[in-house]
Amino acid sequence: MEKNFKRTLITTALPYANGPVHIGHLAGVYVPADIYARYLRLRGREVLMVGGSDEHGVPITIRARKEGITPQNVVDRYHAIIRDSFRELGISFDVYSRTTSPTHAETASEFFEHIDRKGGFIKKKSMQLYDEGAGRFVTDRNVVGECPVCHAQGAYGDQCEKCGSSLNALDLINPRCAETGNVPVLRETEHWYLPLDRWQADLEKWILEGHKEWKTNVYGQCKSWLDLGLQPRAVTRDLDWGIPVPAADAEGKVLYVWFDAPIGYISNTKELLPDTWERWWKDPETRVINFIGKDNIVFHCIIFPAMLMSYGDGFQLPDNVPAMEFLNLEGDKISTSRNWAVWLHEYLRDFPGKQDVLRYVLTANAPEAKDNDFTWADFQTRNNSELVAILGNFVNRVLVLTHKYFGGTVPAAEMNEADRDALAEVARLRTQLEEALETFHFREALKLAMDMARTGNRYLQETEPWKVAKTDMDRTAAILYTALQITASLAVAFEPFLPFMSERLTRILGIEKPEWDSIGSADAVPAGRTIGQPELMFEKIEDDVIQGQLDRLARIKEENKRAAWKPEPQMPDVDFDTFCKMDLRVATVTECVKVPKADKLLRFTLDDGTGTPRTIVSGIAAHYQPEELVGKQVVFIANLPPRKLRGIESQGMILSAQNADGSLTVIAPSAPATPGASVK
Repeated sequence: MEKNFKRTLITTALPYANGPVHIGHLAGVYVPADIYARYLRLRGREVLMVGGSDEHGVPITIRARKEGITPQNVVDRYHAIIRDSFRELGISFDVYSRTTSPTHAETASEFFEHIDRKGGFIKKKSMQLYDEGAGRFVTDRNVVGECPVCHAQGAYGDQCEKCGSSLNALDLINPRCAETGNVPVLRETEHWYLPLDRWQADLEKWILEGHKEWKTNVYGQCKSWLDLGLQPRAVTRDLDWGIPVPAADAEGKVLYVWFDAPIGYISNTKELLPDTWERWWKDPETRVINFIGKDNIVFHCIIFPAMLMSYGDGFQLPDNVPAMEFLNLEGDKISTSRNWAVWLHEYLRDFPGKQDVLRYVLTANAPEAKDNDFTWADFQTRNNSELVAILGNFVNRVLVLTHKYFGGTVPAAEMNEADRDALAEVARLRTQLEEALETFHFREALKLAMDMARTGNRYLQETEPWKVAKTDMDRTAAILYTALQITASLAVAFEPFLPFMSERLTRILGIEKPEWDSIGSADAVPAGRTIGQPELMFEKIEDDVIQGQLDRLARIKEENKRAAWKPEPQMPDVDFDTFCKMDLRVATVTECVKVPKADKLLRFTLDDGTGTPRTIVSGIAAHYQPEELVGKQVVFIANLPPRKLRGIESQGMILSAQNADGSLTVIAPSAPATPGASVK
C-alpha cells in the first residue's frame, strides 16, 4: 500500500520522436501510468503526471539525412503526432513537452555544469569508429557487421538482434557504416564519463536493501548489473545534433541522449511550474514513480539515480519503477523498423470513438510479469464478449428500464437484504480494487472492476425487474434504484481505465464530481433525480473490420520478407569448359497439366524444334495454373539424363528464378524465339 507521502510525481518514459507511438509503448508505459494517475486524482491525492518527447539522438539525424530535411523538421513532425494521439487516447498528462525546448536546454546544460564543477565526471580518451567518407564518428547503432558471438550478419554495434548479445562496436567482424556502407577506421576521441562505480555502494544500499518490494523483473535486472560491477559511462558524444556540451574544450560534442533525456522529466516540470517545481523533485514528502518498459530499467534504476546522487541538492530518487515487459503483435516482436506494429494515430483513425476499447484490451493483456501478445481476434472478443455483453449490457438495461417504468426519474425505494448485499459486494470489490491499483497490478484491477459489472448483471438476473413490474412497482423501484447505484459505482470504478465511457455515464447519471468513496454507496444517485437518455456505451466490432487489420499485417509481412531478401551465396566456380557442356534451349509449351496426386508437380509437353514432343515434369504447381503456361516459351536444360517423377519420364529441367517472397518465375526469352534455339 502507499506510504505516507503528501504528493506523487509520475513520470513516463519519453517516447523517441523518430516515429509515432505504437501499442507496445502504450501497454508498457502510458496506459498504466494514466490509470494510476487518474486513480490517485479520484482519491483526492495531489499528483503530477509528466511526459514529453525525446528529440535528440542518432536515428533522428539518419532519418533527416535520408529525407533531405533537418533534424528539427523530423522531431517537429513526430512530436505533434505523438502529443495529439496521446491527448485523443485520454492520456492525462499535466505537462507534455519536449527535449528541444529552451527550458530543457538550459536545465540539461546546468545539470552537466553542476556535476562537472563538483568533479563528478572523468575525462577519457578512446579509439572509436570513424567514417572518413562522411566525415563523422559512427555511433553504435549506425555500425553493422558480423556478430562475434553467433556470427550472424547485420548485428548492430551495441547488440545482436539474432542472439541478443550486448556488443561493443569495436568487436564487430567486418564492420561497416549502416548508412553509407563505408568501412570505418579507428580514430581517437575524448569524452566525459559518469563514474558509476563511485556510486556502486550507494546504489546497492538504496536498491538491494531499500527496495525489495520492487517488481521481480526490475529488482532482478538491477541486481544483475550491480553484481557485474558498474563501470564509467560516457555522457557526451561526437555529434552535431543535441545539446552542446557546456565546456570550453567540447567543440563538436553534445550531451549523450541517455544523459540528456531523463533530465527532461525535471525540465518539463519546470516548464509547467517554474516557481514551485522543486517541491515535486526535492521535497522528501514527494513520492516519485517512474513508469517505463523493461528496456529502460537500467537507465531509470541505476544511471539516472546515479546522476541525481552526483548532482545532490536534495533530488529525490524514485520510490518505485513498475516496469512492464514487452508486448508482441500476433506472435511476433513489435518492430518499428519492420513496421510490425499497431500505430496509435492509425488506430484512432481506423476506430473512431473506440479509445476505451484499446485502453481496455491493452490493460487486460498488460505484460506485467512476462511478455504478452496482442491479437486482433482477442481485441474483437474482449470488445464483444466483455465490454458489450457484460459492462455495456448492464448499463443499457438499467437506463432503459428506468426510463420505461419511471420516466427517467430515479425512484424512491425501500431496499431489502438482497439489494444491500449487492451493494456490499460492490464495496468489497472496491477494497480489492484499491489494493491492486496501489500495488500496480493493473490487469487484476481491471478484472475486479469488471466483476462489479458482473455483480450488477447477476443482480438483475436474480431480481428480474421486467417481470416484477407486472405485479409490484414498489419492488421494481427498489431494484432499479439499487441497479442505478451500481451503475454509478461502475462510472467511478472504470474512470481510470475507460475515461470516455465514464464521462458519458456520469453525465447521464447527473454526477458532477465522481468520488472514489462513492463506489458501493447506496445514495450516489439520489431519488428524484432525472437521468439522461440511454446511450450505447459500446458497439460490436464486426469480422470484416478485424479482417481488414489482419490483411494489413499480412501485406506488411510480405513487404518485410521482400525487404529482407538477400541472394543466395554464390556457388563454387566452374571452369568455362564445364559450363559449355550445359545445353540451354528455348521451347514453346503446347500442353501443361497437373500430375495426379502430386500437389507440386506439373507435366509439360514442349515443342523444342525437333519435331518430337518433349516431356518435362517441373515442381512449380504452387506458383502457376497449368492453363496460363500453355503457349508460353520457356528456357530448359536439354542434356540432363532422363529421370522418372511419379512414373513420368522427365526429359530435362525448366529454369525458374526464386523471388524474395519465395515465389517462382519461369525463365523465358524477352521476345519470341524459334523453338529449339540455343541460349548462348
